[in-house]
Amino acid sequence: MKLKISWIDSYQLDSLRPLQRTKRTWVITTIGIQEEDKGPFPKYAGQLFNNKSFNTSVKYLISGPGVDESPELGLFSIEDDANGHVYVHRSIDREKTPTFQIRFNIVYRKTGEPLDKPLFFKIKVKDINDNAPEFLKEEYSIMIRENHNKGKYEPVFQVTALDKDEDGTVNSQVSYSLSMRMPLPDGLMFNIDPTTGSILLSGCLDYKVMYIWQYKGKDSLTYSFLSSTATVNVVVEDANNHLPVFTSDNYQLQVSAGQEHPAVLRLQVEDKDSPNTPAWRAKYRVMKGNEKEQFTIETDPDTNEGILSVIKPLSYEDDSEMRLVISVSNEEPFFLCKNGTVVISGLESMSTTVNIKVLESQHAPRFHPPTLIVQREDSMKPGRVFRRNSFDGYELAHDPDGWLRVDENSGILTVAKEFDQESPHVNNSLYTIIVHAIDHGIPSQTGTGTILLYLSDINDHMPKLVAPSLDVCDKKEGMPLIMKAKSAPVHSHSGPFTFELAEDSEDVKHNWKLGRNFGESVELLMLRSIPQGSYLVPVIIQDRQGFSTRQNQHVRLCFCPDGHTCKDSPLPQAAVRFGGGAIAIILMAFLLLLVFQHKTLPVPSSNRRDLFFGSQENFQITKNISETYLHSYLGCEKVRTVL
Repeated sequence: MKLKISWIDSYQLDSLRPLQRTKRTWVITTIGIQEEDKGPFPKYAGQLFNNKSFNTSVKYLISGPGVDESPELGLFSIEDDANGHVYVHRSIDREKTPTFQIRFNIVYRKTGEPLDKPLFFKIKVKDINDNAPEFLKEEYSIMIRENHNKGKYEPVFQVTALDKDEDGTVNSQVSYSLSMRMPLPDGLMFNIDPTTGSILLSGCLDYKVMYIWQYKGKDSLTYSFLSSTATVNVVVEDANNHLPVFTSDNYQLQVSAGQEHPAVLRLQVEDKDSPNTPAWRAKYRVMKGNEKEQFTIETDPDTNEGILSVIKPLSYEDDSEMRLVISVSNEEPFFLCKNGTVVISGLESMSTTVNIKVLESQHAPRFHPPTLIVQREDSMKPGRVFRRNSFDGYELAHDPDGWLRVDENSGILTVAKEFDQESPHVNNSLYTIIVHAIDHGIPSQTGTGTILLYLSDINDHMPKLVAPSLDVCDKKEGMPLIMKAKSAPVHSHSGPFTFELAEDSEDVKHNWKLGRNFGESVELLMLRSIPQGSYLVPVIIQDRQGFSTRQNQHVRLCFCPDGHTCKDSPLPQAAVRFGGGAIAIILMAFLLLLVFQHKTLPVPSSNRRDLFFGSQENFQITKNISETYLHSYLGCEKVRTVL
C-alpha cells in the first residue's frame, strides 16, 4: 500500500468548512485504503502529526463513522496514540461505503485537555474492478416487421447494462458485443454498438423464424474484465413479400343481357403471407374492359376472393363477347430483399382474364321490392307463414341463425324458431335475411331479395290502414269491400302500396281474397256468403320503400234497414260474433229441447242418429218449427245458411 504525504490546513470544530488560514498545525499523510484488501490486518494506513506536540506528552484520538459510529464500526483505529499511527482492521466494500468522514483530536496525555482544534478528514476507499456489468433485464422480447428497412440507420432496440464500480473509471465502463445468435443465418443480420448497446439490423428477416440473440456486457479493462449476458427474443411480424396469384389464368363466363347480375363470378387467389393481415388481404381492380362502368369487383373479407358483379345491364346487340383484365394486389406494398437490403418493389399486382359471352335477354326472377322491411310481431311464432313468393325455386342464401324455413317449390317462408334480439347477428335491432329465387330457364337465372327484419318498434316508418274498422251492410259473395292505406308520418309519397292477405288461418282462405289494387287501396272480396258479425282479416301492406307491416282489418257485417246504415242486431253482441259452428251447436241444443218437450214426437232408440234427431218426418217438423222460431233472431238469409 502506497502512502502519500500532504499538508493541509486546520478546520473548525463544528463545521467542515476550512478555517481562515493562520498557521499549519496538523500534518497528515493521505490515508488511502483499497476495497477488498486481503490484509493481513490490522494494517497500517497512515500517520498524523500536530506541531504543537513538540516537547509535550500528547495523545492522538480518532472518532466518527468507521470508528465508533455507523457504518462500519471499528474499521479504523489509532494503535500508536502517541505517534498518531492509523490502522485499518478489515477489508471494506467500496460499493457499500465509498468514503468516511473521520475526526482527529490531540489532547494533553495527562489532563486530556485539547491541545488544538480537531481535524475532520475524508478517507476515500479506492475502487477495484470487482463488479460485473448488470443488464436491466435478463431477457427481452421484441417484435420487428419483416420489411423493416431502417436498421442500418436507426436502432431496432437497445440494451443497457450498469456497473456498480466507480463512475468515470475504466472499472465502470461497459462495452457490448453479440456473443451468440440462433438460428445461424447465412449473413450476420444483427449487430450492436459496443458503446451504447443499440442493436441494428444489417440484413433481411424471415417472419417464419424466431431469432434469439445473447448479448454480453463487459468491463472495458482488457487485462481483467468481468461480464454478464442478456437474451433478446425477436418475433418477426409478417410483411408482404409474396404476391397474391390467381388460381386460374383465365375464366369463361356466360351472362344474360338486359339485367344486373350480383356476384356473377368469384375469383380465387393464393397468397403465402399470413392470413387476415394487410400482407394477405387482396384488392381487386378491373384494368380493362370496364370503360362503361358496367362491372364492379369487391373482396370477400372471409375468403379473400374477388366477387365480380354486373351492375349495369349488358347489351347483346352491342357486345356479344367481352374481355375483362382483372388485377390483384395487397393492401400493403410488396417488398423484396436484395443483397441483404429491403427494397419496395414496383411489381405490386398480378392479373387474369375473364372472357364473357353475352346471351340474349333472359330475365331473372325479381323481387318487388328487392329489399323488404318487416317489423317483428308477437304473433310470429314457429310454424307461422312469414311471407309468400311466386317463383320456380327458392333457397335461403343468408339466414345465419336459421330463423326461417323456405319451401323450395312454393317459396312460402315460415318461422322456424323464435326471433332472439340478443343474437350476435342482430345489429342495431336489425336482422338481415337473403332469399334467392331460381327459374327453370337454360341457363337458370337467379334473383336476390333481401328481408330486413326489425326487432324493435319502427311503427313510425310503416304504412297503415286508413280505417282499421269497417262497418259494412250485409253483402252477397263477390261484392267488394274497399281497404285504403296511408303513408307513415316520416315518409312522403311512399305509395303505391302492395297488399297481401296473411293466409295463416283456414277461415281467411275460405272467406276472403283480394281483388284489384288501385295503388292507395285494394278490393277485399267475400268468397262466400257469411253470417253477420265481426271478422278479423289480417293483411300485409308494403310501401314502395320496402317497409312492410301486418295489420288486422276489422270487418263488421251488419243488417242495414235503409241499405246504408248498420242497425244493431236484436241478438246479444256475443251471439253476433259467433261463427257458423257455434250457431250450429246452439241450434242443436234448441232442437233437442223441442224434441224432448213435444209429446207427439216419439224418441226411438234403435240407432244413435235417431236418438238425437228422431224419424225423418219428425226431423222435418222440428226443422220447420226451428226455422219459424229463429226467423226473428237471425233473419232469413242467416237461417238458410245455418240449416
